[in-house]
Amino acid sequence: MKRAHILNCVVAALCIGQSALAHAAGVPVVAAENFYGDVVRQLGGDYVEVTSILNNPDEDPHLFEASPKTARALQHAALVVYNGADYDPWMDKLLAASKSSAKRTVIVAAQLTGKKSGDNPHLWYDPPTMPAVAKAVSAYLASADPAHKSDYDARLAAFLASLKPIDARIAQLKSRYRGVPVTATEPVFGYTADAIGFEMRNQRFQTAAMNETEPSPAEIAAFEKDLRERRVHVLIYNSQATGALTRRLLGIAKDGHVPSISVTETLPAGKTYQQWMQTQLDALAGALQGWQQ
Repeated sequence: MKRAHILNCVVAALCIGQSALAHAAGVPVVAAENFYGDVVRQLGGDYVEVTSILNNPDEDPHLFEASPKTARALQHAALVVYNGADYDPWMDKLLAASKSSAKRTVIVAAQLTGKKSGDNPHLWYDPPTMPAVAKAVSAYLASADPAHKSDYDARLAAFLASLKPIDARIAQLKSRYRGVPVTATEPVFGYTADAIGFEMRNQRFQTAAMNETEPSPAEIAAFEKDLRERRVHVLIYNSQATGALTRRLLGIAKDGHVPSISVTETLPAGKTYQQWMQTQLDALAGALQGWQQ
């Protein structure tokens, strides 16, 4: 189905008269990405009903196309949370087309963190992002449901405290590996890599891959040389976008005894945001130790 046809279906769904909304168990929330949805659930508990749009870690989120079901969920949402910075531009279109009879609050992570179009949009890997999103969500919930403000305040405090081990892990890696050269197929992990203080190589290649354009032959050759000559300590790749070139680089890394780790753009099933981040940082630490052995 072509994109234009899908968008027409979405707009048609939005133009249908709004049906009576059944009494919900909690505040209806739509999160464009499931890691933001997970944070909302942690902050809202039983007082929120969360729908996450991007929630399959086995699919490339850049290939997502909106559906009428997405439109209907947005139509009834009291709170919408999405990434921004051109990561999920379909949200802007759907929100503009959506007619909601109730007041709707929109929280955009990029606006909270001062990021804009052209910046690395993988904001959830930037340590300041989730605290900012959590505080904004909690403030909204306390305002919309003041009877449970004390519960929201307690949940926010617990959430912020739960991020401290992640910050500590990043600091630990920074103390040991600051300045170490690494590389990546895409800048998905870029903000965390910057927080650790890595020397990130092949960034032009990564930007091209992220923007779905072809890296130049010279950029590909430089990347391959880094792997063959072990000029980098680890290769970080996006396991949700493993095309032929990525598979080739992984093979060269394996032959060159350069450890590789996968990162994702979608929260894996059964994990919280905190568990997801810790798991990837642990994998990174293991790969860095493996390079030295």
